[in-house]
Amino acid sequence: MADTKQIEGKTEEPEDELAGSEAPLLEHLVELRKRLIYSAITIVVLMAFCFIFASTIYEWLLIPYKRAVPDANLIFTAPQELFFTYLNVALFGAIFLGFPIVASQIYMFVAPGLYKHERRAFIPYLVATPIFFVAGAALVYVVVLPMALHFFAGMQTEDIQMLTSVSEYLGLAMLLILAFGVCFQLPVILTLLAQIDLIHVDVLKKGRRYAIVGILIFAAFITPPDPISQIGLAVPMYLLYELSIISVRMVEKRRAAALAAGEAELSSSSSE
Repeated sequence: MADTKQIEGKTEEPEDELAGSEAPLLEHLVELRKRLIYSAITIVVLMAFCFIFASTIYEWLLIPYKRAVPDANLIFTAPQELFFTYLNVALFGAIFLGFPIVASQIYMFVAPGLYKHERRAFIPYLVATPIFFVAGAALVYVVVLPMALHFFAGMQTEDIQMLTSVSEYLGLAMLLILAFGVCFQLPVILTLLAQIDLIHVDVLKKGRRYAIVGILIFAAFITPPDPISQIGLAVPMYLLYELSIISVRMVEKRRAAALAAGEAELSSSSSE
């Protein structure tokens, strides 16, 4: 009888743990609106802040171009082009700086529906998200963008010179930086899906060939039509896919060990 009560108590703990987290649809929508408003305010405030330093951010983004094409100058072909370029640079800086805050708002929206141990497990991924984002941006800034610019500049002839406008270059640079930063979240996303038991390592292993095709198509779609940018995104994404397989395997091993320990504890308590 005592053993039965112990088992019932253990099965009721997860239900009690979530008892205060259940909410009707309207409350979820209100909470979602709240998180979206906070995220929007963060982006707007950071955009205003970054606009003050737009010229500094602009010079920082020009470094790969100057290294790849030392003698070339950027131009603008419309009176308002430079102003709107500075606005885009400010928005880029706001997204880049505000990414961790937006990720934390997503966590705050999701966290009430998680168990305590799931919330604790979620925190490392919250830390890993900006790290992988910065790693993707750094890869573009240091490797991919200079190589792509060398490729484009090498197509010049005596009669055809590359005259790049400010908005076109910065649009390319900002697109690649943000795209690589988002794509580098692949291990975080797949590991989180494994954490909630929505994906398994066997599925990822069997899906390698489809993943390669999907990565190549995605890289061709999101990057400019040159082989340097496409290969520069496809190769790291596939390596991140392999890293995801290792991470998912570790998650499954920890889950199996925890289940084995729980079953051993339950069997020992029932034998007593």
